[in-house]
Amino acid sequence: MFWPMLALALGFCGIAVLGVLAIRVFIEAQRLGRQVAATTDRINRVAEDLERSATRLAATGDALR
Repeated sequence: MFWPMLALALGFCGIAVLGVLAIRVFIEAQRLGRQVAATTDRINRVAEDLERSATRLAATGDALR
């Protein structure tokens, strides 16, 4: 009777450990998703700034001709 109870307890502990690890992975995946979204927004803002600067530079170049 000892061995079946031990196997059951170890199985429960194994499932509990896997559950905790799954929760940690889920939380880290959410954090990574937020970082990717923030970085994408920053890249888009910088691309828009670059486009505006390039437009102004092109207009200045045309004015100098």
